[in-house]
Amino acid sequence: MFGKRRRDAAQQDATSTTGTTSSSDEYIAPLARVPLFVDLSKRELQRLAGAAVVRVYDAGDVLVRQGQPGVGLFVILAGGTRVTQQSEGGDLRELGQLGAGEVFGEMSLLDDLPRSATVTATAPTQALLIPVYDFRAALHEEPDIAIRLLAALSRRLRRSELHQV
Repeated sequence: MFGKRRRDAAQQDATSTTGTTSSSDEYIAPLARVPLFVDLSKRELQRLAGAAVVRVYDAGDVLVRQGQPGVGLFVILAGGTRVTQQSEGGDLRELGQLGAGEVFGEMSLLDDLPRSATVTATAPTQALLIPVYDFRAALHEEPDIAIRLLAALSRRLRRSELHQV
């Protein structure tokens, strides 16, 4: 489980920018499109949607910062972001842009490694955040979610291996 400091930091991040928790079914569809969640049942998606927090960002706001602990998975509902990565030498490299329907941070649900990139809003942006501690609590309560996630990760790995050959 998490130390108190990590959980407190995640809770602070989950509520620091206009955020509200929703148990609404309106977030099931965006979650169902997350590649990691494609095999989840409606009930399992409802469980995750109930833990989701809506976050609103102004253009220029940083959603996540490289090197900081990952607090969860983000689904962009509206707006857009720029993904950048700073090298050890200090050079800033743009990795891409993400818009409505796109996802980032899924690996933070599974490991405790720091963010590998910075994501900055390029326009007013609304995102759905599933905090890592709520996600892991859902796994403990509903172990079938973990089994389905393993299958999705296995498919991703197989596709990746095919492209490397």
